[in-house]
Amino acid sequence: MEIAVLSDIHGNHIALERCLGYALARGADTFFILGDNVGELAYPQKTLDALYGLKARHDCYFVQGNREQYFLEYRERGAAGWQSGNSLTGTLWYVDRALRRGDLEFFAAMPPARQVEFCGLPPVTLCHGSPEKVNGKLLAGDAESLEVLARSKTPLVLCGHTHVQGRIEHSGRTALNPGAVGVPLFSSGKAQFLLLHGGAGRWEEEFVSLEYDVERAIKELYEEGLQEHAPWWTAITVSLLRGKDVPHGRVLARAMELCRGGQGGCRWPEVPEEYMERAVTELIGAEEGKEAPQKS
Repeated sequence: MEIAVLSDIHGNHIALERCLGYALARGADTFFILGDNVGELAYPQKTLDALYGLKARHDCYFVQGNREQYFLEYRERGAAGWQSGNSLTGTLWYVDRALRRGDLEFFAAMPPARQVEFCGLPPVTLCHGSPEKVNGKLLAGDAESLEVLARSKTPLVLCGHTHVQGRIEHSGRTALNPGAVGVPLFSSGKAQFLLLHGGAGRWEEEFVSLEYDVERAIKELYEEGLQEHAPWWTAITVSLLRGKDVPHGRVLARAMELCRGGQGGCRWPEVPEEYMERAVTELIGAEEGKEAPQKS
């Protein structure tokens, strides 16, 4: 049995197409999709339509990521608070405006985690962050992560969220992270996923990293005006796509630290753009940090 495990697409339909083509050529007949399907990249409907097409032709198992939950909760709150021009909510605003009723129903139908089992093979838990929390993280060497893994009801856990490929073993349990299709870390800008080979009563993993047309993805991002909708967040995205491993969360943490120092308090998403600019310039670099806002 050949299974492709994909996570954290974040709207990068170009990287997704590359990964799906490779997986199908390798004989994948089943797909595990671990959430955060849309996010930072342009034309989110293209990513979702590709997933709908895949679902129509192959066995697919989906779980929610924190992004799917964000959009569902935002609509439940009355769709207020996100705005264009705000680095922290501009991409969310952009994606939400593109979502269709069927897309939200698709998100709502996904469980936060699920167990699957195939004849003659060990059962598997699918989740985004951890089996216990959608936005949790399973990290090697982290005591809390190891405790969560030890409590898993299945010997194999497949999880995403960190955007970093890896394997963790603890207490007879194994966690595999396929990395991120859309905006991976520590991949030299390559799209990443996992092939899971099932046979002889066991699973064997094969981590995959693929080159794709990164500059096309960046061009589309600018075409859609994401550098205007979310200026400094987009600057971080572009740097990640080009292989610079400074994640959004690290920049945000620094911006909030600067904000607290400058005005005595700070909370998401009320972080003035000046602090995002300072954090991006400090952590990514003056030239790269200014590139996205200046593009049109």
